[in-house]
This record gives sequence, structure tokens and C-alpha cells, in this order.
Amino acid sequence: MARKSEDYVVGVDLGGTKILAGIVARDGKILARVKAKTEVEAGYRRIISTLAASVNRAVTESKIPRAHIRAVGVGVPGPVDPETGVVKVAPNLRWKNVPVKKLLEKSLALPVLVENDVNAGTVGEHRFGAGVGVKNLVGIFVGTGIGGGLIINGSLYHGFSKAAGEVGHMIIDVNGPRCGCGNKGCLEALASRSAIVRKLAAAVRKGSKTALTAIVSDKNMRQVGSSVIADAFLGGDKLTVKVVKRAARYCGIGVASILNLLNPEMVVLGGGVVQAFGSEYVRLVANAARKRTFDVTFRGVRIVPALLGDDAVLLGAASLAREKYERRE
Repeated sequence: MARKSEDYVVGVDLGGTKILAGIVARDGKILARVKAKTEVEAGYRRIISTLAASVNRAVTESKIPRAHIRAVGVGVPGPVDPETGVVKVAPNLRWKNVPVKKLLEKSLALPVLVENDVNAGTVGEHRFGAGVGVKNLVGIFVGTGIGGGLIINGSLYHGFSKAAGEVGHMIIDVNGPRCGCGNKGCLEALASRSAIVRKLAAAVRKGSKTALTAIVSDKNMRQVGSSVIADAFLGGDKLTVKVVKRAARYCGIGVASILNLLNPEMVVLGGGVVQAFGSEYVRLVANAARKRTFDVTFRGVRIVPALLGDDAVLLGAASLAREKYERRE
């Protein structure tokens, strides 16, 4: 058996549009990356087959002997039973009760760990990114939706029914807009990229002017990406600035509730919106949170941007797989 220093794991970020697989060393260095398309229409067996092929290709490209690959960690966009590796539901993949662990272990002949992608991304930032050395951390990832992960006393916290961390569905305004989950006023319905775009679209319908009007029509306004909104925001477009500041304030209110409840050392803000808007967005969120927390609760807390970008889920999934593999030795 290879020495532990020679052991490698595979991390996989399974998304609704792409699969990203990488060979990860103990220090978090990614030795090879492979990207493939997620063929949602083809069904879960095709996706699992493509995922397995991506893992095998990454191993080949890394030139690491397969005997030194110890485990595979997969981050999936939906709630997961981390013990059985069954994905309970993944709307973006059109999955329900898919036994990912069982199918992949049969295909790859390697131990497989399956985790929610935002949980994995939070672990990635904790182990290798913005949260290195922090014992208590909350990750909030703002994109099309909003997801979260909790690190308590250095470990990922799953909760009683393995569903902890759904920060996007904290109720911020009981009279707020309807969320995709069915409730009103969830953080996701008020502060996600989708929420920002909906607010912009509504304003344009009422006659407001924005730099974005020249780029897209009202009919396809919902397709505007974070980078397009960020360009208008950073360029000083009045409507976009107003709408983004509103969303950041709501995000800050959510962060304040988390700080008051858990009192973590750090909040890491990641996801497409944070990457696109940068430090100004983080500053707006932190200021809104500061106004709504006790001084003793906020004092010393760091609210920071994520550092790992697209590698966060891959690295977190790999780290969790390594930890589980080594506990079994």
C-alpha cells in the first residue's frame, strides 16, 4: 500500500450544466482537471456514466497510478443522505432518490462520498480557502439561488435530518415575494441573482431606464448573468445600483440573523454574484449585518469573499472523501 503522503483523492463538482473532476493531493493541489457536459435530458444513468468517465480520464491525465487513488468525493446540487449517498432530490438534474454512491462505486471500484455541493464548497473554503484555521464558519453562496454550509467546531454540520444550512430559505420578510420553495420572503427570493433580475425586469416594465435595457429586452431579461449586472452596477447605472444595494441589504439581514444565532468567527460569501460584484458587494452585506447585530456578536467576526472560485466544491468534496477514507483505515 502506498504511503499516506502518496495517496490522492478525486473531487467532482456535478452541476446542472457541467461536470468538473480533479485529482487532489493532500495539500489541496489539483493535479489534473477534466470538464464534461451534464446531459440532463439523457437521464441519471447517462450522467453517472459521464461522471465515472471523467474521473477515469482525470486519473489518466494526472499520470498517478490508479493504486494511489483512494476515494472519490462528489458534490451534488440537492439534499443528500451523506451515509447512503442517495441524492434525495436535485431539481436542476431532474433527479429524485438517485443512489449515486452505489452506482459510482460499482463503476469505479473506489469508495465514494456524496455531499451537497454547497456543503462541499463550504468545506473547500474551510480547508483550503478563506477559512483556513477557523473553527466556526458559515458559507453563503449567492447565485441563481442561495445556499449555505455550516462548519461548527471544525466539522461540517448536517443537522438532525441532514438538511442543515438552508440559509436561502430563512424568512426575511413575511410579506415578501414568493420563493421557488413556496414560501414568501425567503432570503433567496430577495437577494439571489434571480431576485435582482426580477426586480430589474419589473422596474423596466414600469418605464425605468437602465443600461441593461440596451443589452436585453424585457422578454429575455431573466437571462442576464451576474457579470452583466455587475458591469452596470460598477459602471454606476442608477437603477442597477439601487436594486443591487437592496439585495445586498437583504443578504446582510440574513447574515445578521446567522451571527445572532450561531456567533461564528467568519462568514464566507461566495457564488457567482459575489465573484462578479467583488469587494463592494461584500462591504454592503457586512455593513447591513453590522447594523442588525449586537456589538458583542459582531465584534471580531470576519465577513470575507470566498477564494477558491469554481474549485471550491471539487476541493471540498475531495477533502471530505479523504477524511472518510482515512477514518476507515
